[in-house]
Amino acid sequence: MSSVIAIDGPAGSGKSTLARRLALELGLPYVNTGLMYRALALRAVREGIDPDDAAALRAAADRIGFDLDATVHPASLSIDGHPPEDELTSVQVESTVSRIARHPEVRRVLRDAQRQLGEGGSVMEGRDIGTVVFPGSPLKLFLEAHPEERVERRAQQRDARLDQVAEALETRDALDARTNPLEPATDAVEIDTTDLDADQVLTRALELVRRRGLMP
Repeated sequence: MSSVIAIDGPAGSGKSTLARRLALELGLPYVNTGLMYRALALRAVREGIDPDDAAALRAAADRIGFDLDATVHPASLSIDGHPPEDELTSVQVESTVSRIARHPEVRRVLRDAQRQLGEGGSVMEGRDIGTVVFPGSPLKLFLEAHPEERVERRAQQRDARLDQVAEALETRDALDARTNPLEPATDAVEIDTTDLDADQVLTRALELVRRRGLMP
């Protein structure tokens, strides 16, 4: 199978959990595109690049090597030949990533890299995979969840306080809404994960995969 399964949705909706498990089930690479933007945000922090300097950010994005690490299962994103580092979830990166992602020049560079990563087929997650990166995907899933549930999940992932996570998510959602509106593709299947556990979400996704004839 050489098609990309696109999974979009806001932070805390369950994208990463579903995408990774679905990739394992289907024997496909798993690509977390959010980590690509975070890698650029971390590069900007370390090199002192102004988040408003689109040209410098574009140049920095061009210098980052994104690939698939086939030594892990499922094959997953590697950054400059290394696994994604823990600092990609740091407070500095969290507060910077939406600012750098708003630049069309940056999005074009990373979009092209994402298309290369998905050439052989993958389960790819992000915010615009089904609408921009792979609009021809044979299966587009859009996950959503109640804001309170998203906050609780994110707090568990980050081992952080609920109030801090709530504030960070609210700020990021507002920034993203202005620069990269989060909307499902017209042919996306929407799944509300608020009252579903990870197994139930995976079961629904696999049912859709089977119906589309996408099982390997």
